[in-house]
Amino acid sequence: MTDDGELSMPDALPDWDYQMDLRLRRSVHVDTDRARIQSGLPSDAVLTLAVVWTATGSNLSGPANHKRLTDAGRITVDFDIRLRGADLGGLLLLSTALVLGERRSDALPSSPRRAGSVLWSDQEALRLQGDAPQFPMAVVDFSRTSFPDAAAWHLQISGSLESATMGSLLLLVNERNSATTTAFQNAGKPRPIDRIVLSAVYADTARILIEHALGNDDFVEDADYADDSLGATLLSLFNQLFPGQSITDVRLRQRQSPALFASDLQAAVKIFEVPS
Repeated sequence: MTDDGELSMPDALPDWDYQMDLRLRRSVHVDTDRARIQSGLPSDAVLTLAVVWTATGSNLSGPANHKRLTDAGRITVDFDIRLRGADLGGLLLLSTALVLGERRSDALPSSPRRAGSVLWSDQEALRLQGDAPQFPMAVVDFSRTSFPDAAAWHLQISGSLESATMGSLLLLVNERNSATTTAFQNAGKPRPIDRIVLSAVYADTARILIEHALGNDDFVEDADYADDSLGATLLSLFNQLFPGQSITDVRLRQRQSPALFASDLQAAVKIFEVPS
């Protein structure tokens, strides 16, 4: 569903960014009598049709909607689903499943008996991509976490260099810091103050990523990283910030003179520079 109306779900959304919530609709036609007969279930067995979403970018998943089916015959089930953009990223998988709604103690040995037993399933995929940086992000209250209450953001890095980038990185923004949250809300049309905040976040994120890369001795130029891996992302960022320089030389400079390296990185990311 878009502002202009309905359209068939495409393979990808080229203009998507994390601030864009998704509204999806689906109609499923179910022959409940046939489903029960072919599954060996009695005519009064309760069925449930459920939709579950999984986002590879954020490594999150959850139930989208479900409806109990108690009627007989052919029915149509309509789903209207809303998903928060902040929870998404990467490849969005939408799984629809017809399951047994309640446990049946009287079921035949060859028939499903546990609640949740899948009788039929289907999966659709939607790639979320675009010109905006596809960086997994979430806005959270830092007072409910182990991070300092007054911190504005925190970058989490997990996994190895071979791990998928979208599952290895997560930028957490403190909802209590209004300057930062507002800057991201205005990222499409930033004010001067928003540009300053976003520049600071970008610079700090780049610093953390590069330091993480240089701290791993397996991070080298001739490594064969998969395209969507963390190693490939870090190597691309390194080449962007330090073109023509070797990882060995930059790693040595970072370890021997961290203060000078910090200044080099500031210059590389062009911190606070307003694009012409």
